Amino acid sequence: MDAVTSAAARIILICSGKGGVGKTTLTANLGIALAKLGERTVVLDADFGLRNLDLLLGLENRIVYTAQEVLAETCRLDQALVKHKQEPNLALLPAGNPRMLEWLTPDDMKKIVAMLAERFDYVLIDCPAGIEDGFKNAAAAAKEAIVITTPEVSAVRDADRVIGLLNTRGVAPVQLVLNRVRPKMMANQEMLAVDDVTDILALPLLGLVLEDEQVIVSTNRGEPLTLNGTASPAARAYQNVARRLRGENVPLIDPSKERQGLRAQLKRMLTKKIF
Repeated sequence: MDAVTSAAARIILICSGKGGVGKTTLTANLGIALAKLGERTVVLDADFGLRNLDLLLGLENRIVYTAQEVLAETCRLDQALVKHKQEPNLALLPAGNPRMLEWLTPDDMKKIVAMLAERFDYVLIDCPAGIEDGFKNAAAAAKEAIVITTPEVSAVRDADRVIGLLNTRGVAPVQLVLNRVRPKMMANQEMLAVDDVTDILALPLLGLVLEDEQVIVSTNRGEPLTLNGTASPAARAYQNVARRLRGENVPLIDPSKERQGLRAQLKRMLTKKIF
């Protein structure tokens, strides 16, 4: 990837508070979606303890150097960046050895991100879960943030704590992606409603991702849903998040109407005459 100057690079922290809510999956799919829209995009795996971003992108076998060697100046940034095999506008900067946690500082993260911002339009930082040193290091370089959560009380509570920390650090804007939305459970009041979550967290809603088993399939294959233009609900949601980030006016789905649409579709199938 050619070296270019991108003075207006957007540096976006993708964080959650609670682990296992889909943060890394969002990072991978959003990275692919932005790249497909023509944006020079890099995803930085800042989870040095449990790195998984390379697996989700199918790039684990192509890693030679990591952010650790870049900071130690034993390799150039170009050598550590792993260009995606099918999407040339996307690159990965892998996390280093877990021992990096012992000496990595917020200034180190700022240095790495500043180098990336000179070359890319979007720098997506996959933040470790929790609010400990890993989060503080990753957040040090962020200009804006996407908080992802699921409609569960514990996940929303943890997200609220992270939002408070982001606000004290002056990170803005902070936007929300609500993941694993199940319209039927929401309708039956077995899951927090969208309005409940947005009222509690007081964040603008950037995207709703419906529960989709294809997410698990794609993760196991190392092929993000947005890579091949699949029409699955989650793929469309990730693509729409990318478009909204770029300033496009893309309507949000209505979970209640989504459920009604599926029910109406089933009804049509059952009543269709067979000749």
